[in-house]
Amino acid sequence: MKLTALPVAASWTHTGVRTGFEVLFASAGRLRGRTSAREGDLLWYVGYDITVDADWTTESVHAVNSTADGDHEVVLRRTPDGWTVDGTARPDLDGCLDVDFESSAVTNTLPIHRLPFEVGTSYEVPAAFVRAEDLTVTRLEQRYTLTSSDEQRHVFHYESSTFDFECELTYDAAGLVLDYPGIAVRDR
Repeated sequence: MKLTALPVAASWTHTGVRTGFEVLFASAGRLRGRTSAREGDLLWYVGYDITVDADWTTESVHAVNSTADGDHEVVLRRTPDGWTVDGTARPDLDGCLDVDFESSAVTNTLPIHRLPFEVGTSYEVPAAFVRAEDLTVTRLEQRYTLTSSDEQRHVFHYESSTFDFECELTYDAAGLVLDYPGIAVRDR
């Protein structure tokens, strides 16, 4: 599967579970984004700054959020010794090379860029999962299987045993989500 360069900016409209909007600004080795949404009675804003190495493995994450209860901040770092969250070692995240934000369609691009997918191949891709409401970090078990690919689109079967969820994710030529059923649709 061959990917083109990421655009400098992109945006998504949240659909289904929440109402909201996400924007991304991308540069070499860095993804900066903002999401604001309403999910049920909860209103929140999450801003993230993700640094990846040349192989698209997450190195560091800085996130802030705001809710009616106030503001939160979290810093994640991944080194050869493992993950830390706000400076505290997190061995439960061993084996995770990616971060995944509950509030974001963007973070689903990380394993797509990092792994050598071919049609029919599956990869277990656990991630450090950051919740939107309070930025708590847990382990997310997930699997991606490339089901079809051409120059314009790549379709993956996505499964998360953590949430007992599966769907078909459609990506553009640059490896950004176009359609995440029930979550978000790319609008730019």
